[in-house]
Parts: sequence; C-alpha cells; structure tokens
Amino acid sequence: MATQATTGVTADAASVTISRRRTRLTVPGAIGYVVLLAVTAAIVLPLLYALLGGFKTNGQLAANPVAILPDPWVFTNYTDVLIGENAATFWGQLWNSVVVAAIAVGLTVFCASLAAFVFARIRFPGREALYTLFVFGLLFPTAVAILPLYILVRDLGLSGSPLGVALPQAAFQLPLSIVILRPFFRSIPAELEDAARIDGCGSFGFFWRVLIPLSRPALATVSVLALVTTWNAFLLPLVLLGDASQWTLPLGVMNFSTEYSSDLARTLAYVVISIIPALIFYAVAERHIVGGLTAGSVKG
Repeated sequence: MATQATTGVTADAASVTISRRRTRLTVPGAIGYVVLLAVTAAIVLPLLYALLGGFKTNGQLAANPVAILPDPWVFTNYTDVLIGENAATFWGQLWNSVVVAAIAVGLTVFCASLAAFVFARIRFPGREALYTLFVFGLLFPTAVAILPLYILVRDLGLSGSPLGVALPQAAFQLPLSIVILRPFFRSIPAELEDAARIDGCGSFGFFWRVLIPLSRPALATVSVLALVTTWNAFLLPLVLLGDASQWTLPLGVMNFSTEYSSDLARTLAYVVISIIPALIFYAVAERHIVGGLTAGSVKG
C-alpha cells in the first residue's frame, strides 16, 4: 500500500511538473501567434481597404473612411480601368510589365542556375573568392548604379526597350539567386552524378537532365523573388523608359495617381488591379518557396 501511495504521489508530481512545463512552453507560443496575427493584420488590412475602397465613391470615402463595406457597391471604378476610357493605357502597361518580367525572370533563372552549378559542383582555384564576390553584390544598391547603367544602356542602343530594363534587373537578381541555388545544388548526392556519368552524361547533361528537374522548388523560389522584384521595380524603368507608351505598371500607377489625384476611389481600383498578376503567380508557386529556401539546409 505504501508503495502504491508513493507511486501515486510521484505520478501526481510528475503530472504537475509536465503541466507547468507545458504552460511555460505555450506562453511563448501564444506570444508568437499574437505577433503573427499583428503582422498579418498590418499586411492584409491595407490591401483589404484598397480592394473595398475601389468599390466606393469618393463621397463614401470622405464621409466614412473607416467603413468596411461599400454602401452602395460601385463597380465603375474597376470597369473603367479594365474596359473603360483607361483600358488601353492599363493593358499596354500590363503588357510592358509582363514582357520585362518574363525576360528578367528567364535570364535570372538561366544564368543563376548555371553559375550556382559551377560554384556548387565544380572545383577550381579561386572558386570561393569568386562566390564571395557575388555575395557582396547583395550589398550593392540599385540607385548607386543608375547613372552608369543609363549611359551603358544608351550606348548599347537599348534605351527605351524592354530588354534595356530586363538586363539590369536580371543582373541585380543574380547574387541572391546564386546564394539560394548553390546550397540546394550542393545537397544533391554525389552518387546521382556518378550514376549519370556512367550513363554517359557529361557535366552539362547532369545539370540539365538531373539537377534542374530535382531543383524545381529552389528554381520556383528564385523565379518568384525575381518576378516580384522586377514587377515592383520603379527606379530603373523611370530612368530607362522615356516614352509613356513603354511604361510598366508601377510608372503607370504613379502617373494615374497624379492625373486622378482627386479621385481616390479610382486610384485604389487601379492599384489593386495592377498587383493581381504578381499575386496570382505568387499563389501558384507559393508551395515551392519555403521548400526552396530550406532545402539546402535540411539535405546532406
């Protein structure tokens, strides 16, 4: 009986100890959730305000700026941008943004994957020093290179063309892309490369047939980061694209907000529509992003 009583007391003490540990562990978790909710609200609420503000009139926004739902709902702000008097300008700017982003993302993924493959799988003198030089590129701000870039693009005859904007954008994306891809490429087992060589693959064959298919999460991460950065770029297109017909959406939003500075509701509608393509691409590739960022640290 004494043994049973002692066992019961010990079990009760252990349960109390575990309960206290759980309590101590859940407090940081609760604080973390509160912080995450606060950050989420800080991001989502402005987007929600802009989205719903596009369905309001300027009178509604002025009379009750904090009202959530429009009363009544007004669809003309969005239809004016998509099929109304501003439709031609909007679709032209959207096409320019798509062209610039497609070229920049394609060049970034292609060049960064080749460079990361060399830095990850091929040994040569000065490899780490050259890789460190690319890493230092992360510290180089775009604004510092604006004047040299403008002169270089002008001398190459690319001023005012999508390629003239896409090439510098891709170059500025290379350091981060290489930093992301190199650990992933290094995590691929050497046995796979040996097997590919036995089957007759050279270095490029292993890169193209084995490494690239296995690296889709990392490539998706690089693509999303390059697309969002290029899509939101403002300074380079502003300097390199002189004609209004060549403007991308960020420049179009700036011009639209200046032209319709007194029409806040229509401006909000224009802003919301301009970010939808990037959001769609992000939503499609979102499930690969975390895996691409962490794969190099969790594999061999």
